[in-house]
Amino acid sequence: MEIRDIEVRRQAIPLIKPFKTALRTVYEAEAVLVRIELADGRAGWGEAPPTLVITGESLESIEAAIARTFAPLLIGQNVLAYERLLQAVHQSIVGASSAKAAVDMAIYDLVSQIGGLPLYRFLGGYRDKLETDFTVSVNSPEEMGEDASSYANAGFTVLKIKAGKDSIETDIERIREVRRRVGNDIKIRVDANQGWQPKEAIRSIRRMEDMGLDIELVEQPVKAFDIDGLKRVTDAVDTPIMADESMFSPLQAFEIIRRRAADMLNIKLMKSGGIYKAQAINQMAEEFGIACMVGSMIESRVAVTAAAHFAASKKNITRVDLDAPLMLLHDTVLGGVRYDGPVMTFPQAPGLGILDVTPYRMEAGR
Repeated sequence: MEIRDIEVRRQAIPLIKPFKTALRTVYEAEAVLVRIELADGRAGWGEAPPTLVITGESLESIEAAIARTFAPLLIGQNVLAYERLLQAVHQSIVGASSAKAAVDMAIYDLVSQIGGLPLYRFLGGYRDKLETDFTVSVNSPEEMGEDASSYANAGFTVLKIKAGKDSIETDIERIREVRRRVGNDIKIRVDANQGWQPKEAIRSIRRMEDMGLDIELVEQPVKAFDIDGLKRVTDAVDTPIMADESMFSPLQAFEIIRRRAADMLNIKLMKSGGIYKAQAINQMAEEFGIACMVGSMIESRVAVTAAAHFAASKKNITRVDLDAPLMLLHDTVLGGVRYDGPVMTFPQAPGLGILDVTPYRMEAGR
């Protein structure tokens, strides 16, 4: 089960519509794809998008970490010693969480292939399907209302509304318009992407509560570094607060849990460095009665398939935000997780179930 080769390639897929948040506007899903091949010909797939404003990684830095740091540690090694291999990857470089995640998911793909199980079964197999929300990106209240209505008509029962880009008044108007357009049977989540100050967040969330907008949760209302501010918001409002950018590592998760600075945690493989550390975060949260959601960056079905397998395997992961592949103009993946509206199901092939990735503006890694 020796690792024979690690191939790195770039990919860029246009989005159907620009994706706007408080942090950035995205027009195409750029990524570094990783293919790890064993001596017997089996291959495992991984993906890492560059998200400079969140993980600090570029295409170049991801490629360099994988090709120059991780590959020399992994080539020639037995993939079944994956605990040792993943420990080595995490100890070899500070940061580089998305690069680590790409290699991590390819290794888990291979190990579960060898075990003859779909990855979600290999990791625990708690459920065999998921239901994702759909994200409404920041635009005018009218456009966001139209988008939300179209997603609800397509069968999505949970919508995540982006906020934090302009004034509090504009944010509330956007959310009010979405609620007006979709009615009361659709769940609405709000994601401010660090766009508010603590007092602004408290004031706006209380107003939404008073207006009866029925917000399921508010995600990352304040700056990632402001754990004190996050706790202030959590303690001051009735709406559940979820930490996202404030938490990458198990140590950061522990600090949020210890201080009760948030009610829920959003685990993303690109922040945790992959499934290996994501499992530690989820297990810790579960012991303290804190539910987790699994989300993603703007990723194709390669990385989202890995995230979905992880999410389906664990009881404590009660929500998923894995709609990114539905925003892409082209699907490059053969196999992997499938969508029927909001419902995500898994192939019963072992591993991730990804058979191949067909090139779309794909280039060999530099």
